[in-house]
Amino acid sequence: MLADMNPQQREAVKYLDGPLLVLAGAGSGKTRVITRKIAYLVNECDFDARHVAAITFTNKAAREMKERIGGLLEGRAARGLTVSTVHSLGLHILRHDAKRIGYKPQFSVLDAADAQKIISDIIKATDKQTLRRAAAVISNWKNGLLDPDAAMHAAEDEEERQLAIAYKGYQATLKAYQAMDFDDLIRLPVDLFRAHEEALTYWQGRLRYLLVDEYQDTNGAQYALMKLIAGPMGRFTAVGDDDQAIYAWRGADVENLRRLGQDYPRLKIIPLTQNYRSCQRILRAANSVIRNNPRLHEKNLWSELGLGEPIEIVRCKDDLAEAESIAMRISALKFERRGRYADFAVLYRGNHQARPFEEALRANKIPYVLSGGQSFFDRAEIKDLIAYLRLIANQDDDPAFIRAATTPKRGIGPASLEKLGMYAAERHVSLFEALFETGVSTHLHGKPLEHLIEFGEFINRMYFRAQKDPAGEILNDLLNAIHYEEWLYESEDDRAARAKWENVRSFVDWLAKKGEEDGKTLIELTQTVALMNLLEGREDTEVDAVRLSTLHAAKGLEFQHVYLAGVEEDILPHRECLEGDRLEEERRLMYVGITRARMSLTITWCGKRKKAGDWAQCEPSRFLDELGDDDLRKSGGEVADPTAAKEDGKRRMANLKAMLKG
Repeated sequence: MLADMNPQQREAVKYLDGPLLVLAGAGSGKTRVITRKIAYLVNECDFDARHVAAITFTNKAAREMKERIGGLLEGRAARGLTVSTVHSLGLHILRHDAKRIGYKPQFSVLDAADAQKIISDIIKATDKQTLRRAAAVISNWKNGLLDPDAAMHAAEDEEERQLAIAYKGYQATLKAYQAMDFDDLIRLPVDLFRAHEEALTYWQGRLRYLLVDEYQDTNGAQYALMKLIAGPMGRFTAVGDDDQAIYAWRGADVENLRRLGQDYPRLKIIPLTQNYRSCQRILRAANSVIRNNPRLHEKNLWSELGLGEPIEIVRCKDDLAEAESIAMRISALKFERRGRYADFAVLYRGNHQARPFEEALRANKIPYVLSGGQSFFDRAEIKDLIAYLRLIANQDDDPAFIRAATTPKRGIGPASLEKLGMYAAERHVSLFEALFETGVSTHLHGKPLEHLIEFGEFINRMYFRAQKDPAGEILNDLLNAIHYEEWLYESEDDRAARAKWENVRSFVDWLAKKGEEDGKTLIELTQTVALMNLLEGREDTEVDAVRLSTLHAAKGLEFQHVYLAGVEEDILPHRECLEGDRLEEERRLMYVGITRARMSLTITWCGKRKKAGDWAQCEPSRFLDELGDDDLRKSGGEVADPTAAKEDGKRRMANLKAMLKG
């Protein structure tokens, strides 16, 4: 099992004498180390798989890990093994111990839109930027394990004090709805373990060895959760890379890697430096850039994959010329190498840079996929169905009640809901509970009340079925009962209605299949779906197309040929990140971009760009000066190397002629 591993990888797999940090450079086989260590624990060290947990940060990474482990542990040996995202683990803990913290096990998990709607109602604001700022501040408090009272003490100005008051109201509303947001899935297990020692003892006994991937991406709450489960003995292997810490903007703290050494003085550190992805020139450039940052541990990536081609630095006239140049290069190189479009990626700092590349690729008839587009779960028709699922699972979920009760239209309008809401507020109960109290007739009567009670009784019938009947059967009956397909065709033109109905059908089929495979009821599936939506949306399907992606979204991916675009001052590094820790993170972003490439890397920058409708001159990024000149070939404008460009042209022509002869 360990024969094909290098000495450092083998050491990491076999080390069990205490807490371990594996500093895994880009492309150094970290997933192999984690999966082989799990197999080693079970097969060689007599660990029961149900006492081992591998924790990742995305569904995609968890899926890949499960697939690899499936090939290493046969049949019953893998039974009970936990391979999940950290948020899925939090959800699992909270389902098990919900009553200890005043929740029922069928609590709802709210998405960002529903959470912002609650915040909007509390702070009486509708401006998107204001709401995003408020949500971000509250999220940061939660990730820092600050409750509303602690947030009030920590507030530094009047704006933050007002947000701390809003935070208190927000949490009270969530509790009334029996709902949690994304951050609560980590914060509340920490609160649970700190307040209930018996719960912590149970989970420490249940999960006796942790393997945690991408440790540099943990925030304060996640670090605290892992530390509590691992216990004072530090029964864990953490795998991370301080050179790839690029998520500070969403609360990740690279200092957690350093903190491990302080909290666990016996921590063993094993660096992995052999790269199995990229040729030597690409790695030399990456090493040259990242050594300008202070680092936890010096490590120079190296590989046995050959020298490789020089890295091309191309100066373009403007962003349209940049996009056209990259499209032409992709066409030529694909023909020359007889490769696939999926071998190519165009990476950039921000989503706003994508449009010229989309237009250029379309004009050249090159298929592409765009990372960060609309999630499948964000489509209106899917959110409609999820609202029904959430309400069936948790009748106290008011946002789900409002959406489900009014979609499709069934004689329940805003006036009826407002009256019901006023009565529910007086009684301090949910809309659903208020509906069945005799006192509601003082606010509502006649047809509006009849329609609401009819809706409530329908949800009750679905709830009783959801605990025992197959998920697919219930969903099909639900769609028929609410005449959702007919409503779509009445509300939309035929083409749009057909597309939406196909999305609904594929969603229902997927849920039915997942319910059968995992042995889950519709109620259990509902929480799973809510979490998948929050984590990353729909699973990516493998298609033969060029990948257009931000650098953040490209982390963890690799491509034969990478085009790193817009490498200019004020873009990479971003104009708001030109000093201190923020500049260091921008440099790590550049490093991540470089190390996505396997065979060839082309870096482009523009002489001018349109900004606010006017042309502005651009300067090449300072990171280009950090690459070192030995492995570079420059072209375009005054930085061109005419001899190198001529030689490159001759080489490409010779290759094309040879191919045509063959």
